[in-house]
Amino acid sequence: MQKSFETLIAADEPPAFSEARRHGRSNFVIVVDHASARIPRSLSDLGVPQSELQRHIAWDIGALAVARHVSEALDAPMVAQNYSRLVIDCNRDPKVATSIPTVSESTEVPGNIGLSEEQRLVRRAAIFDPYHDRIAALLDERKVAGRPTILVSQHSMTDIYKGVRRQMHAAVLYNRDRRFAGLLLDMLRREDHLHIADNQPYFVSDETDYSIPYHGEARELPHVEIEIRQDLLLEEAGQREWATRIAGALRDAERAFRDLHRGTDS
Repeated sequence: MQKSFETLIAADEPPAFSEARRHGRSNFVIVVDHASARIPRSLSDLGVPQSELQRHIAWDIGALAVARHVSEALDAPMVAQNYSRLVIDCNRDPKVATSIPTVSESTEVPGNIGLSEEQRLVRRAAIFDPYHDRIAALLDERKVAGRPTILVSQHSMTDIYKGVRRQMHAAVLYNRDRRFAGLLLDMLRREDHLHIADNQPYFVSDETDYSIPYHGEARELPHVEIEIRQDLLLEEAGQREWATRIAGALRDAERAFRDLHRGTDS
């Protein structure tokens, strides 16, 4: 049965997004597009087995935990979505077919097959739009207040993809603007034992991403997307280790960026 915007998410279920430190002192703003594997009860798990919903196809495992720790360490605002990318992907333009996937990797998503345009719009109105509207409002507030902003999009990636083990521990991603990402890459590569990839195994594009193109590039904000391998984030110790590493690298990259652009708008 078609669900309206009001009934897609029940009153006792979480809202579309969560946030922390809205008025934090940091120049960083952290967003987490794939923070949760939750699916509204009204969608009956989209017909996907629970075992599959714990996999990467439903969310970025460990990304929210890392983002929370980094947010706390830097006193940085954070906005995170509260529903699975299988319901609607908050890092895809809604006009793109994969915004609501019918197959993710090799897993069919029955509840997404044959959706009408109206059904797609309901999901966008309930989940996608509130999340991105909140990010936009936060960035607008900071602009009005004359506060500089560096946008950080926190993600995680599988250690094995289609049978192939990924060798990199983490990756720094960007699209048209490498200003800040290049500096962060340099900082993370100071640890010789780590393999930090440059725009691999993904890169940011208008087709595959939304947060960086829409909130970062369109506003000409310095920005970066960070991917960390999920097997490194399964335990709290690993989450804290990587959050400490990321927070330190972000601080140093911010200092380097400021020195390079001193006297110009950032």
